[in-house]
Amino acid sequence: MSDEDIERYEDDMEMRLWREYRDVLPMFSYVVETERRFYLTNGVDLVKHEDPGGPWFELELTDAWVWDMYRPARFVTHVRVLTTNDVNIEELVHKDPRPEDALGDAPAAGEDAV
Repeated sequence: MSDEDIERYEDDMEMRLWREYRDVLPMFSYVVETERRFYLTNGVDLVKHEDPGGPWFELELTDAWVWDMYRPARFVTHVRVLTTNDVNIEELVHKDPRPEDALGDAPAAGEDAV
């Protein structure tokens, strides 16, 4: 297997992961980023701990999807993360699809659809 074959394989894996992410995103309420991983999750609990060595964070995620192209199973029911680094939590806002979004341009009021 050549370096070019390996690069092509990794590019294909990244594209599959991106497509999976795009497909599963509407199923989740939060995006969580740590120094090591990126998660989509429906439940998140963050606890900050103070120690003499400095603060650290305990993060509990439930019903999660993990961005990792080498994992055989990316859906997990429970994740526990311990870190001394930054944690970013963002709540997702999903817009409700309107009927005209599904059908394309809806006729203006008073016009008949053709």
